[in-house]
Amino acid sequence: PHLFWEDFPVGQVREFGAYPVTREAVIAFAREFDPQPFHVDDAAAEASLFGKLAASGWHTCAIAMRLMCDAYLLDSASLGSPGLEKLSWLKPVYPGDTLRVRLEVLESRPLASRPGVGMIRSHWDVMNQHGETVLTMEGYGMFRRRASP
Repeated sequence: PHLFWEDFPVGQVREFGAYPVTREAVIAFAREFDPQPFHVDDAAAEASLFGKLAASGWHTCAIAMRLMCDAYLLDSASLGSPGLEKLSWLKPVYPGDTLRVRLEVLESRPLASRPGVGMIRSHWDVMNQHGETVLTMEGYGMFRRRASP
C-alpha cells in the first residue's frame, strides 16, 4: 500500500469520482436489496414523492463505497471501519445522475490499545452532476501506521 494513517491529516480534503447511475443498476440493486415499489416500478415511482424511478439510499451508499475504494482505499493500509456516526439522504438519486465524493478528515489519532494502528474520523459528501449534495456520512476508518512508535 501507498497510503497509511499518516497520509490522512486533519483538514485534508479529497475529491474524486464520476460514477454514472444507470436505470438497469438502480432496478437490479433494488430488486436484490430494497425492493420498494418506487425503486423498481416506473408507475409506482411516478405516484410516489420521488415522481420518478429513484435509487435506493443504500445503493447510493454502495456507490460511495465503490468510489472510495477506487480513489484511495484499495491503495491504502486500510483495516476497516468500526462504523458510521451519521448518515443522511438529502436528495434522491435518479438514473442519469453522475455521482462524486468529497472527503474531509475531521479527526486523527493513534490507537492507544494498538500502537501500529491509527483512526481517522471523516465527513463525506456525495454530490450529483449539478453539485447538489445527495448524501452525507460521518464515520471512522482504521489504517496501519507507516511505522510503529
